[in-house]
Amino acid sequence: MVMALSIARLGDAIGNSILIIVIPLYVAKLPSPLLPFPEPVRVGILISLYGFVNALLQPLMGALSDRVGRRKFFIFLGLVLMGVATLGFIPATQFSDLLLLRGVQGVGVAITVPAALALMADASPPNLRGSAMGIYTTMRMVGFGAGPLLGGFLVEASGFETSFLAGFIFILLGIIAVLLWVKDVQPKGPPAGAVKFRIIDPKLINLGVVGASIATFMMDSDFSMISTLETQFNTRLNETALSFGLAYSALIVSRLVFQIPLGRLSDRWGRKPFIIGGLILIAPATLLLGLVATTAQFVAVRIFQGAASAAIAAPAFALAADFSHPGGEGRQMSVVTMGFGLGIALGPLLAGGLVLYSFLLPFLIAAILSIVVALFVFKYVPERLSHEHSPAGKHVQS
Repeated sequence: MVMALSIARLGDAIGNSILIIVIPLYVAKLPSPLLPFPEPVRVGILISLYGFVNALLQPLMGALSDRVGRRKFFIFLGLVLMGVATLGFIPATQFSDLLLLRGVQGVGVAITVPAALALMADASPPNLRGSAMGIYTTMRMVGFGAGPLLGGFLVEASGFETSFLAGFIFILLGIIAVLLWVKDVQPKGPPAGAVKFRIIDPKLINLGVVGASIATFMMDSDFSMISTLETQFNTRLNETALSFGLAYSALIVSRLVFQIPLGRLSDRWGRKPFIIGGLILIAPATLLLGLVATTAQFVAVRIFQGAASAAIAAPAFALAADFSHPGGEGRQMSVVTMGFGLGIALGPLLAGGLVLYSFLLPFLIAAILSIVVALFVFKYVPERLSHEHSPAGKHVQS
């Protein structure tokens, strides 16, 4: 089940991340009579809209998936919406068309992700949960690493339409993987409909879930900021779309190396040390992005940033799953994925607005906030492992 969901996530991640490179270039091509803002602001709005819609709808979709209990159907429906919206970029003629399509893509992700992570929480035992989340997030990052490289190559070699078509094809492969290999797991909690329907149940919100959400939010804000600034980086470093795609994907490659091992170590040694350490490391890595002078430096800093984010991602998802309650996994995991969506939304929006004053300023503010979040996790977020885990690092009985 873990591999089936991970393969499905790989397909839709490639399809969506192709747009990371293509969208800033496409925005510069289309007229925007209704929103005549500077280009970095328009790119920030477009990228952030996806994140805001995704984040705001995830609690509702997580609650609905808990209520209905058919996680597979939600995953399938969300992927279909993402695929159709990606195809819709081809006939788009104005910036306002792109806003509508990105909104639909945000709805699709909001439907898919809480259901997929709830299914992961149901299907993975606590003593192997960090490893399972490591595999899942690694496959997602493979997709996010391959997509920008493919998008940069296709837009230079064949143009925008080929890039959007390729994105749709990869999402379609994710849909096929869901239909063939993903199966619903019987929920461990009360049967669907046995309890009162609530989008947000205060009993399900705890410091473990909230802390994981805030850490994920900060991580995604830090590494998504450059999405808005492709044109600025290309001009400053005298590089092409393909070079920017290489730098963007360098973070993903780094996460591929560290994600699963760090997830496994968090099963043995606890989640908090890795989350705190990752937040502390990602702060200088993010600041250095505002100081790079060559593409080689850009790639090196993104590798550093990727290693730091690998220490946050799988342990944060595993920590939220450790604190999940049977029958409420969809709502609780949606809080964490809402942090992910808000990070993708606010990071580019912050960068697009602040870069008008100083190229370094958005990276400096993000670095400071990362340290603040690390202190919050250290002081307020509890560590809870099942009793067969040892904080001293003893091996888990599997």
